[in-house]
Amino acid sequence: MGKVFLPLPYLAADDPDGPVPLLFDHILAIASCARQAFKNEVTAGGILTMTGDVLPCFDASALILPEEDSCIITVPITLDIASNHGVIVASKNETAGRGYTLSLVDNLLQKPSVEELTKNDAVLSDGRTLLDTGIIAVRGKGWAELVLLACSCQPMISDLLKCGKEISLYEDLVAAWVPAKHEWLQPRPFGEEVIRRLGRQKMFSYCAYDLLFLHFGTSSEVLDHLSGDESELIGRRHLCSIPATTSSDIAASVVILSSRIGPGVSVGEDSLIYDSSISVGVQIGSQCIVVSVNISETNNQLPGGAFRFMLPDRHCLWEVPLVGYTERVIVYCGLHDNPKISVSNGGTFCGKPWKKVLQDLSIEESDLWPTARTQEKCLWNARIFPVLSYSEMLTYAMWLIGLSDAKTEHLLPSWKSSHRVSLEELHKSINFLKMCTGSRNHQAELAAGIAKACINFGMLGRNLSQLCEEIKQKEVLGLETCKDFLDMCPKLHDQSIKVVPKSRVYQVHVDLLRACSEETAAFELEREVWAAVADETASAVRYDFKDLLDQPDKDKLGHSNNHSDNGIDQLIHHKRVTVNLPVRVDFVGGWSDTPPWSLERPGCVLNMAINLEGSLPVGTCIETTKTSGVLFSDDAGNELHIEDLNSITTPFDSDDPFRLVKSALLVTGIIHDHILTVVGLQIKTWANVPRGSGLGTSSILAAAVVKGLLQITDGDESNENVARLVLVLEQLMGTGGGWQDQIGGLYPGIKFTTSFPGIPLRLQVIPLLPSPQLVSELQNRLLVVFTGQVRLAHQVLHKVVTRYLRRDNLLISSIKRLATLAKIGREALMNCDVDELGEIMVETWRLHQELDPFCSNEFVDKLFAFADPYCCGYKLVGAGGGGFALLLAKSSVLAMELRNKLENDKNFEVKVYDWNISL
Repeated sequence: MGKVFLPLPYLAADDPDGPVPLLFDHILAIASCARQAFKNEVTAGGILTMTGDVLPCFDASALILPEEDSCIITVPITLDIASNHGVIVASKNETAGRGYTLSLVDNLLQKPSVEELTKNDAVLSDGRTLLDTGIIAVRGKGWAELVLLACSCQPMISDLLKCGKEISLYEDLVAAWVPAKHEWLQPRPFGEEVIRRLGRQKMFSYCAYDLLFLHFGTSSEVLDHLSGDESELIGRRHLCSIPATTSSDIAASVVILSSRIGPGVSVGEDSLIYDSSISVGVQIGSQCIVVSVNISETNNQLPGGAFRFMLPDRHCLWEVPLVGYTERVIVYCGLHDNPKISVSNGGTFCGKPWKKVLQDLSIEESDLWPTARTQEKCLWNARIFPVLSYSEMLTYAMWLIGLSDAKTEHLLPSWKSSHRVSLEELHKSINFLKMCTGSRNHQAELAAGIAKACINFGMLGRNLSQLCEEIKQKEVLGLETCKDFLDMCPKLHDQSIKVVPKSRVYQVHVDLLRACSEETAAFELEREVWAAVADETASAVRYDFKDLLDQPDKDKLGHSNNHSDNGIDQLIHHKRVTVNLPVRVDFVGGWSDTPPWSLERPGCVLNMAINLEGSLPVGTCIETTKTSGVLFSDDAGNELHIEDLNSITTPFDSDDPFRLVKSALLVTGIIHDHILTVVGLQIKTWANVPRGSGLGTSSILAAAVVKGLLQITDGDESNENVARLVLVLEQLMGTGGGWQDQIGGLYPGIKFTTSFPGIPLRLQVIPLLPSPQLVSELQNRLLVVFTGQVRLAHQVLHKVVTRYLRRDNLLISSIKRLATLAKIGREALMNCDVDELGEIMVETWRLHQELDPFCSNEFVDKLFAFADPYCCGYKLVGAGGGGFALLLAKSSVLAMELRNKLENDKNFEVKVYDWNISL
């Protein structure tokens, strides 16, 4: 179902065992991944878990998971990386298939040395080893036993709380499924019970060779990923602060998320600020990480004068609420400090060796580590962080970091006498409820400020629907805030309608109604949204949309009947035209052609006109008749005669088989200009293509009818004019749609088409003159396959357009990427690089699934998995959800082999069509 980009919820210093809460709500991503991994088989039951310190990118639908046991996802990795992570030792007796291996897990190793890897036979033949990604799935009997254990574990939980110990899903439960770990597990809390309850099941390893593994276990890794080439993977976000950039010194490379930055603040290069409020007079250095810190003007001062807080380069600063305390404890350390490295082995605090820290501050080891403690002395168990008033903690933070001007003799006695905690004690005493509530309230307040500014002053460029969800995290107060914004909507319509598209203004109003649970009113107003989209589309092609919806003027009609010398009735002589068109297959760029995107932003599409089974499959025959009225007929046997043209009005019934032709009579002006006052018309249409094909059949048939009507009436039958009229026609029909389908059928061959927003909408069609070699390569390697799965494009289109009207960041970035890929694909074809076109098709298919997760289904997933070994690229045409698929084979030989297998495999009742480029 496409690659999953999974954000992370935790940040740590240079040891993964000491996480600090960080960012990115990723529950939806895990749910989506689980659905794909389990192939939508929800009745079987199961759980899929992912650790919080990795960002994996992989195709979840390709996972092969055992039906009755647990499975851990692995990826081959070099030994140097493996030495800092968990490693899976997989059995050599494996179940192999195309592109995957499934093996029993023989052992689990934690941060193993090369010697340990060799000793445990964990090194693969290519010199790599299997990395534990932290992704675990449990199904069938394994899942049932896990649920039974959970349902009966209340006494265990009570005992654990009393003794202060813990059971880890990652360590203890996984160890229960691996016999080699039972000896280690037995002395652990309730180890024997866990083995007895879960130990009968097995654990398998699935090797995901294409998985991209980014680890976020340490602070420095977080900064590396955010500032590196992979930053776009997590760069999609909507809730950013609006820093006072004109009165602050904020470096261009700073990443600010869910934060409020006041004036007079300085932030250095490549730093990260998340979930924080930073006030005047705060200086943060380069490569720093600041999380959940709230330094206000009040707590940034001491009695008697101003106080500036400074955080040096390469430091981490965060706040933690503890059980039993009113104040949140301020915590800090160096970016590269490892809390578990002991003093004797070179451990550091704030980047300096402990010996120098103690010497500079005149602190004794016994102040930090009581003599009664037998464990090694390190930052993890150093009781260094005082629990005092907020301003006092800021003062001591600067002193301990080494930046305070205050003399040690003044601060040391009070620090010694204060209550202090270690990272270890913090870890055990975090008030998670208070921490989550505080974070939610902070984000709700920030979202409310952004939403208010957006409504009061802006161009409505933010996603109000998503902002309202953030605001409503404050429960009662959040809902009241949304209602206040809803009351501002009349003002919003008045002030924004001239500079912001009306459809966008209406969508904001709809989103606010829904946020306030006024669903009925929102449903009613949605009609205005789509009417506005239709009006804006028609306006972009110089047509007054409202005139097309009005009934013909009967007085004017009668006047025309009495004055046939005005030139309109010159059609009385017999005419007959036939228009036959090909269908189109789209390689990349679809959705960038669809209003309102194409009315506001440039669009780029690369597609190709093709004949099916040796003929042009779509067409119409139109001829004049001596009898009045219009006779419609189609290839399904439907027939209708309309005598009174006044009856052709919108809206049309969705099940009206002739609404397309009726809409064509409206957009060509034949009805409203009273052209049919003396003669009649007979219109026959056909489309020799399966219903729901995704080949643009409806739009291309509309183009054929419009072109035929314009030929009959001696109108402007140019392809560009026809393409624009079809845009209006689809709005009249209520289906919506873009320009790429009709362009694909009207213009022959392969073409790269761009659109430029404005009035009128300008289209530029650039034919690609393919070499004989390219034509041969495509026709020998590209399979055009009807999946048998019928899809309804308008349902997908409605969802995508709504997301655009909401200004969904992910959707906008995805469509921008599709338009860019169209340009890259054009160059690939001009260079006859068919393999690169295949790579573009695969990425296009992934992006389409970001736009609509349901544009695929289980059958399509299986089809593509089956075809993958033979192909360098594949995708569904059009909006997806079914219809035709394009399978681009790696060679003509593999194309023939794949075609034979598909035609003879009873699991795939598909039809492979003969086709050729329509030149």
